[in-house]
Amino acid sequence: MSSYQITQRPRRNRKSAAIRDMVRETTLGVEHLIYPMFLLDGQAKNVPIQSMPGIHRMSQDYILHEIEACMNLGLRSFVLFPAVEDHLKDCMASYGLREDNFYVQTAVAIKKRFPESVLMSDVAMDPYSSDGHDGWVENGEIVNDKTLEILSQMAVVQAAAGFDIIGPSDMMDGRVGAIREALDAGGYSQASIMAYCAKYASAYYGPFRDALDSAPKFGDKKTYQMDPANANEAIREAELDEAEGADFLMVKPALCYLDVILRLQQTSTLPITAYNVSGEYAMLKAAAAQGWIQYDRAMPEMLLSIRRAGASAILTYFAKEYAQSIR
Repeated sequence: MSSYQITQRPRRNRKSAAIRDMVRETTLGVEHLIYPMFLLDGQAKNVPIQSMPGIHRMSQDYILHEIEACMNLGLRSFVLFPAVEDHLKDCMASYGLREDNFYVQTAVAIKKRFPESVLMSDVAMDPYSSDGHDGWVENGEIVNDKTLEILSQMAVVQAAAGFDIIGPSDMMDGRVGAIREALDAGGYSQASIMAYCAKYASAYYGPFRDALDSAPKFGDKKTYQMDPANANEAIREAELDEAEGADFLMVKPALCYLDVILRLQQTSTLPITAYNVSGEYAMLKAAAAQGWIQYDRAMPEMLLSIRRAGASAILTYFAKEYAQSIR
């Protein structure tokens, strides 16, 4: 018998798997995950991304097959990013405004075949811009208000194609309000907006830019993406986006900004989402390949930490693997 008078023993709530399950505070299911996918023009293309093991750039036929496999696992939410060839890019990102571009046409095909899926878009100039920036470039500077008109047109084209959620990722001032106004005027008031309200100028985007070949042709994105040192600024950005009509608020990246996710969750009544970005994915994959980390435990732990911080949903390249693991 113990001689210690210990009244409170937290270990009693850990003594069996059944009790641990009963008192678990945070859950993680496929319903909390959004799977990012990279789209190529053409057919019969399935190109591995070297810096993101297990992730591919795919043409429409492969994308449809991949979505079917994911749907069979219970994974229903997807975000598409287009890898656009250079000859289709110009300073106005005009290819992104065309109804016949392969990105828009793939969305039409997905919603026709899988109407129950949730499809999220990317609204930004950089995939289609010859400058590689998220906004209109003039004399070497990113011009905010000229960008808004382009983004608004792009959002309407995407909503018309069937995207359920519009995802402005550019960080221009006022873009949520401009897009909401354009969507409503175009008859797409049911299209949601997931605002990248706190998108940081992060070092963790490298593999993503490899996947899309969308790195800026000059300078960097620090005049519009946020300084990693700032958290109060994220609250200000979130309040503005909410006032302008956002339906979700997103923090990107996730792991280095768990504090920001928590603060937004505490200060807003909107759902908070987080983007578990390409560099975070690549680090875990690389460590696992070297045998330095136990992947099948570390991957769900990483996702659970983002949920625990307050994210209602997570955009993550681990989505399909997680769905497979819990099956």
